[in-house]
This record gives sequence, structure tokens and C-alpha cells, in this order.
Amino acid sequence: MAKESMKAREVKRQELVDKYAEKRAALKAAGDYEALQKLPKNASPVRLHNRCKLTGRPKGYMRQFGVSRVMFREMANNGLIPGVKKASW
Repeated sequence: MAKESMKAREVKRQELVDKYAEKRAALKAAGDYEALQKLPKNASPVRLHNRCKLTGRPKGYMRQFGVSRVMFREMANNGLIPGVKKASW
């Protein structure tokens, strides 16, 4: 389980990215890179990191489901993800 502060930090970054998205796009289109430098660092979408919605785990994230590989396996084995079953041949 990730620390609550790490989860909160990612949420805060996402809010900043959303807040400055239009302004950032306009500055990029105008080619005003000096003004882009003056925006907050965390307003850059590059600084975002995908985390598991359930545990906050930063590694092994599966985009299609929004959870880490560990939680995906647990949920699939318990039948919580529709259409997913364990492969056997």
C-alpha cells in the first residue's frame, strides 16, 4: 500500500495539469517558451505517474483496468473483472 501522501501528491499534480492545460497549449502554440518556464513545474503532464486506483502502487500499472498487476490478478481470480479468466491449455 502506498503512503497516503504519495497518493495525495499525484492527485494534486493532476489538478494542476488540468488547471493549466489550456494556458499551456496556448503558450506552446504561440512559441512563448519563457512564459512556459514560469508555469509551476507540476503543471507539466510529463510529471504525472500512473498509480493503482486501489493500492497506489506505482509500478506494474495496467492502463486498460486502472490497477496494478498484483490487484488485477487478485480481482481476475476472484471473478471481479468481467470477461477475464485464467488461461489454461
